[in-house]
Amino acid sequence: MLYQAYQAHADIMRPVRWFAGFAAMSVGETLNGAARPNTLSNLSAAYELIGRAGLTHQRPAYGINSMEVDGREVAVFEKVVQATPFGTLLHFRKNSAPAQPRVLLVAPLSGHFATLLRATVRTMLAEHDVFITDWHNARDVSPKEGHFGFDDYVNHLIGFLEAIGPGAHVIAVCQPCVAALVAASVMAQDGNPAQPRSITLMAGPIDTRVNPTRVNELAKSKSIDWFERNLIARVPGRYEGAGRAVYPGFVQLAAFMSMNIDRHVKAHRELYANLAKGDAAKAAQTKAFYDEYFAVLDLTAEFYLETVRLIFQEHALPLGALTFMNSKVEPRALNRTTLLTVEGEKDDICAVGQTLAAHDLCTALRPYRKRHHMQAGVGHYGVFSGKSWQQQIYSIVKNVILQSD
Repeated sequence: MLYQAYQAHADIMRPVRWFAGFAAMSVGETLNGAARPNTLSNLSAAYELIGRAGLTHQRPAYGINSMEVDGREVAVFEKVVQATPFGTLLHFRKNSAPAQPRVLLVAPLSGHFATLLRATVRTMLAEHDVFITDWHNARDVSPKEGHFGFDDYVNHLIGFLEAIGPGAHVIAVCQPCVAALVAASVMAQDGNPAQPRSITLMAGPIDTRVNPTRVNELAKSKSIDWFERNLIARVPGRYEGAGRAVYPGFVQLAAFMSMNIDRHVKAHRELYANLAKGDAAKAAQTKAFYDEYFAVLDLTAEFYLETVRLIFQEHALPLGALTFMNSKVEPRALNRTTLLTVEGEKDDICAVGQTLAAHDLCTALRPYRKRHHMQAGVGHYGVFSGKSWQQQIYSIVKNVILQSD
């Protein structure tokens, strides 16, 4: 009844939020440049916060319509290269742009849409031909479309790289680092000509035995049966995926927020203050972040449970026990791909050392094909967005791609 209870609450709150949003707009219109803060501006700010107090289950727009390339503005178009019921290979095609290194950006499938990497895409796009794994919300996928588990995720990555063609590069962010390394290893084992020239793993759980975080400890503290009984729900009848077993995105969001609840409370207090005093620029930054953060998608139950079991409980990849389509995965098969790992010093989701562990698995790579970077002073999201990503980490990623292209 987990999903049904959530949906009932959302249905009850929808008219309340609509009224609050309408009231915020109406009160705001009466202010007409009046000095702030005052009673009306405080009321308007409160109404707006109430109006925003809900989740969306639709993918936000990327909103990248143009990009400066070599000193001139070029148009950017989103082109679907390949699509399945569970995911789309999306190409940010630039109009009249020169040939650039092709990069597959592998987005997490962990409760948020791939648009969470919008800033990553924007940074990469000026100097790279960027593709992204645009995962679909499982609640919108009919059960008739069948199963989507860990092997299916890896199969999607292999198929996407084959669609892009030989010579591409891979950047995996957070949770899919394991799947990306598995895909590259399998392609190397098979001699697949589309195997990537470089693979960058950013803040991903290659070996969660290293410096375990609260997330890692929780995953090991309960049995898989417990996770299935308590966190898996059925999609309500009103949606295309009615009856499909899923790990709801709203559950994952609640888990993430509980880890840093004081930070989120502080952010909303500051948002209220900025709205009340009319500081539109600062308010807009906070609203943009939470518009993205509160856009959630559901995972198929099988993918979520297999990920918890294989990566966080059994540590199958670092222990040499992981299989793909019933064949053993051999990262040592990688011998032509450059490996870059990136970690954040203050990452409380994927701790320092967990991503670095990939180097110990790729034993056939020569030293000049291995590189590691630990970014001082940043947490999990700072690895792939924000100033440190733009000003320091990106240049390292770019150089590895150029050297391998």
